[in-house]
Amino acid sequence: MPDLPFYELFCQLLPIPCPSGREERMAAFLARQIEDLGATPQTDAQGNLWVELPGEQERPGIALASHMDEIGMVVTAIDDDGSLRIQRTGGLHPWKIGEGPVTLVADGDELVPAHLSFGSGHTNDPTDPITQFASGQRGITWRDTRLLTGLTREQLQQRGVRVGTCAVRAAHMRGPTLFGPAEDPLVSAWLFDNRGGSLVLIELLRRMLHEKVRPTSPLNLCFMVQEEGGLLGAKGWAHRNAVETFIAVDSSPMPAGTQLTLDGRPATWSKDRGAHFHQGVIGELAAAATAAGTQLQYAVYAAAASDATGVLEIGAAPRCATIGYPRENSHGYEVVRWSVFGHLIDTLFEYVTK
Repeated sequence: MPDLPFYELFCQLLPIPCPSGREERMAAFLARQIEDLGATPQTDAQGNLWVELPGEQERPGIALASHMDEIGMVVTAIDDDGSLRIQRTGGLHPWKIGEGPVTLVADGDELVPAHLSFGSGHTNDPTDPITQFASGQRGITWRDTRLLTGLTREQLQQRGVRVGTCAVRAAHMRGPTLFGPAEDPLVSAWLFDNRGGSLVLIELLRRMLHEKVRPTSPLNLCFMVQEEGGLLGAKGWAHRNAVETFIAVDSSPMPAGTQLTLDGRPATWSKDRGAHFHQGVIGELAAAATAAGTQLQYAVYAAAASDATGVLEIGAAPRCATIGYPRENSHGYEVVRWSVFGHLIDTLFEYVTK
């Protein structure tokens, strides 16, 4: 195991299957982490998980929120041969995941292995999707894919696989891999989004409890369900739990046109597809970053949204922002500068304690 801070925790988070609507395995793991630190986790009927820390002062509350779910696939039909037709859940594209082993998160506790297939490439049939792809006529879409299971319809039913069952990349295909300079490495994995945010909140809690430091304002560290499917967990939680400031701790993708770099600095979203975030909160986060010995990067997105977007949309908190870690290859085999996590934890520690 590389001697990197928080790396062991990330390696424990990475293989846990947690598609939208099936976050219970991740929630159970994070709840155990919270309990092991001596804090008390809370849950709601929606599946959200959080820990509440009383503030030093009677001030409006703050929520820092990571989502627990990951992008994946959902079964739309079961063919006679036991192969499964699928559609995406969240922003996954077939060319991002590629052919290979996947895991079906079946009913109950069952995990069923399967294999994502685009079909044989040995064809010249002009109507075949592979031929059309090879000739540049079009890309591979979800209607061209199947999950091979090796099981009959009856066997799939017995194992809890049905229309609506979700699938994610198999655990042993996720990484992580370190590369680049040993003193400040890059790390690639499937997927950081949003295990990185959950790592940050657990380590922030660990530091606060270890140093016996209370937040200035009442603080909720939250782990939300179904971000990828409509920001639903955060909307529900914020509707039921009043806070003034809601900050999503998430990744910061790097599409063409942004000026983000993988240099270890955290990033904040100034605007996304749904909202301008609270510029006062962004200024406060920037000041906290400076106090922590780093700087913020800034991004504007046309095709991204976070849990803070959803909370702002429903009017559940007036001061909303998003802060996170720049990641390349978003919604794929993602790449992060590992030092960003330490800088992000330090920034948020300054923000909630000063």
